[in-house]
Amino acid sequence: MELLDYFRRQFTYDAWANREVLRALVNAGEEHRSLQLLAHVLSAERLWLERILAQRPSLPVWPDFPIERCKQEIEDVAARWHEYLTHLSPAQLSESIHYKNSKGEDWVSSVENILTHVLLHSAYHRGQIASQMRASGNQPAYTDFIHATRQGLLE
Repeated sequence: MELLDYFRRQFTYDAWANREVLRALVNAGEEHRSLQLLAHVLSAERLWLERILAQRPSLPVWPDFPIERCKQEIEDVAARWHEYLTHLSPAQLSESIHYKNSKGEDWVSSVENILTHVLLHSAYHRGQIASQMRASGNQPAYTDFIHATRQGLLE
């Protein structure tokens, strides 16, 4: 599998996992902190794409989204990443992206490293959400990658 195809598959998984987390939060009537973490995941995913595209950030890093806004953001950010990855060439993975972080510091990262970061950052926070849900007696989403593949949810 080519690296670009790998990233496309991983972002398909990421969008599915975000939907599953939201569904679990809705079913559990989960507390505000878990919803804040999901909103952060979605905002960060958008922010990194905006950095790659040299666009101004459109959302705060830690937005306060209600459930309905999270539903909209999941679909919108997934569509934006899909569009970007559809037109990305293998050579572009090594391109350097110059950006400022949320502290205003200048940084340079490759597209490949940014894509990897986005996926790992999101998985990290989905794990936090699962821990919080379990601690409050609720059933978290089952978002293991292998579960998605076993269910035929990824090509």
